Amino acid sequence: MSKQTITSLQKSKNNTKLVMVTAYDALFAKLLDNNVDMILVGDSLNMSFAGEEDTLSATLDQMIYHTKAVCAGAPNTFIVCDMPFGTYTDETIALKSAVEVYQKTKAAAVKIEGGASKAPVIKALTSNSIAVMGHIGLMPQFVRSEGGYKVKGKDEQNTLQLINDAKAVEAAGAFAIVVEGVKAEAAAQITAAVNIPVIGIGAGKDVDGQVLVWSDMFGFFEDFKPKFVRQYLNGAELIKNGLSEFNKNVKDGSFPCEAEMY
Repeated sequence: MSKQTITSLQKSKNNTKLVMVTAYDALFAKLLDNNVDMILVGDSLNMSFAGEEDTLSATLDQMIYHTKAVCAGAPNTFIVCDMPFGTYTDETIALKSAVEVYQKTKAAAVKIEGGASKAPVIKALTSNSIAVMGHIGLMPQFVRSEGGYKVKGKDEQNTLQLINDAKAVEAAGAFAIVVEGVKAEAAAQITAAVNIPVIGIGAGKDVDGQVLVWSDMFGFFEDFKPKFVRQYLNGAELIKNGLSEFNKNVKDGSFPCEAEMY
């Protein structure tokens, strides 16, 4: 799989479905390299890596650290860095934050949560040669202000607002949009309303691509399984079985064997 560019990603709309998976370190990124279209260094790492209950306390330094590691592990893949909460509250702060991401990592783009209200911020970044992926629908950084994670697009009014948000994000220069936690029919309407790729997560199949969090899709996160996740591997069980075997081998003296000693 050749490395995607902004141009090739946009040409995929209505042509080829895009695949995006999260990664937070060089080791796992290396496994994804050349096997996906895009890697998202998601602020979800604050939950899966740091054990926090939401994404809000993730810092810019934290995101830069993990993005540098992912870029080192996956040099042949288009990599997007999530801009964490509080780093794009206005155009000036957003530009300063995004420039730092570009200067300190090899990320190809940044991702920003918010629709029409964030269009001026997106415009400020794209006008300064910073590629932006938008994010509308259920937005994890809004979890406290909205009182939880709530599915969007349940009625005509909300669907029209989401379409307006998508169009505003596109007009501001974003090259693609993540649509999360949106009713399938609404997501299909959003996808048809814009000329840039729409990447769904919990947004049905009538979108231009799909993204999942690696620890969800490979069964490493055991606290709960979102409805939209398909598990392609029971990673937690495999790890536990391996650890059990290692524990047994150490205690019975069968590890290390002669071939494993200097």
